Amino acid sequence: MNTPFDFGTEGDRPIAYVRSVDVAELPEEIRVQLDGAKRIYAVHSAAGERLALVRDRGLAFVLARQNDLEPVTVH
Repeated sequence: MNTPFDFGTEGDRPIAYVRSVDVAELPEEIRVQLDGAKRIYAVHSAAGERLALVRDRGLAFVLARQNDLEPVTVH
């Protein structure tokens, strides 16, 4: 059972990971633009690169799909 598996794609579209982010963890220059939000959502590439920050989970999924990515939730 030592067969390698590439988790980077789901079907024909690369995976994008969506996770919630505590605004307090973000740099100050980003926090000041969030108008008091406590939690936002980050979209990451399969390699872990942050691609976007958005206000809600639904928007994160739409954004990923519009960019030909397959969004999955990370806990």
